[in-house]
Formats: sequence, C-alpha cells, structure tokens
Amino acid sequence: MGNLYPSAADAVRDVVRDGQIIAVGGFGLSGNPTDLIEAVRDTGARDLTIVSNNMGVDGKGLGILLESGQVRKVVASYVGENRRFAEQYLAGDLEVEFAPQGTLAERMRAGGAGIAGFYTRTGVGTPVAEGKPTATFDGVDYVLERGIVADVALVRAHRADTAGNLRYRFTARNFNPLAAMSGRITLVEAEHVDPHPLDPDTVETPGIFVQRLVRSTPRVKDIEQRTTREA
Repeated sequence: MGNLYPSAADAVRDVVRDGQIIAVGGFGLSGNPTDLIEAVRDTGARDLTIVSNNMGVDGKGLGILLESGQVRKVVASYVGENRRFAEQYLAGDLEVEFAPQGTLAERMRAGGAGIAGFYTRTGVGTPVAEGKPTATFDGVDYVLERGIVADVALVRAHRADTAGNLRYRFTARNFNPLAAMSGRITLVEAEHVDPHPLDPDTVETPGIFVQRLVRSTPRVKDIEQRTTREA
C-alpha cells in the first residue's frame, strides 16, 4: 500500500542511491514523473542505469539526468530526440542497451510478474540478439530476453487513492503501469489523490505495487514538437 509523502524530495531521500537501476514511466514527455525525476537529480546519486522507453529531450524529462552526469547506462527503445544523449554515447561516456519497444515493455511486465525471462521472435538475426541464448520452437527461432526488476521505479499517475491504487490519463498511461510493476520500490506522483478508494473496476495499477505516493506539482505540460496551423 502506498504511503503519502509531503514531497518528491521526501519520497526519494532514503531510497535512491549510487549504482541503482531505475525504471521510469513516460513516452517522450507524455506521462513523465517530472517531480520525481527532479528529486532524483537533486540527490546527486550517480552511476545510475535508467530503464525507460526514451530519455526525454534536452533539458526536459530524463534529459536532466544526462545533463547532470548521473547516468551510466540506458536501456531504451528510442533515443532520437536527445542531442546530449547522442554526444555522451558517441564519446563513450554512456552505455546503451537498445531493446525493441514491445520487448522492453514485456521485459518490465515480466519482471513485475516474477517471470525471469521469455522467448520472442523480435530481434532474431539482428544485433539485438547478439550474445543472448536462442531456441527453436516449431521450426521458428526465438531469442531469450530477461525480465527487468528495477531497484526503484518512478511513475506518473493522473489519479490515486491513499492505498496507492492508480489511474492514468489517456496516452500518459504508456509505460507507467509497466514501470510500476517492475520496481522493488515504486514511487508515484499523482495529480489527484482521493481520500476515498477508487472504484475497483477503474483501477489500472493496484496499490500492492506502490510503496510511496506524492501529489505532483501543478505545471504546464511540455510538448516535444508543437505543430500548429493557421485557423
């Protein structure tokens, strides 16, 4: 069950340490747990491994952890919007493990479900499969992918109750439920925290996966690429 903390800084203070694996929800800048990411930056923890669909953009989202030099390794499926990421990777300062998007999602879900690994056809015969065990089922080759269990997970929810049950808003749901499952300790920032239990039929992440909860700071939500047209 989630325990409500007064701020993101309080939630991460005795949890985040050097060398940890941290799973983070979000897709681009949608559904980013921005308060918690900033709180991790402020801890000064270093040599972090970040597991996320992507690393945000320069100066926003997970990009701020790259700028502060706190990230040693990234496990992600897409990194094309972050110039600082490219610079650190090409300079050899950042280790990168690419995972196909669906595979990354299932690795996080599997870790949370207690599944050590699974076989998939995705990536067979490509660099993604290099160094990984393979097997043949019904005449088709598969590669073994390991489930991901993170030391800490950072999650953004739209609505929570005080037991840590969560709901997400539209596309901000993305990788957040999977990150929540994969963390040994899951920290959640929610826009609304209800004093009464959420309707069980609407719960998208059960409170059993959530250890700490904070109310998110109201802020303008960033958009990666704003496209407009004349009326």
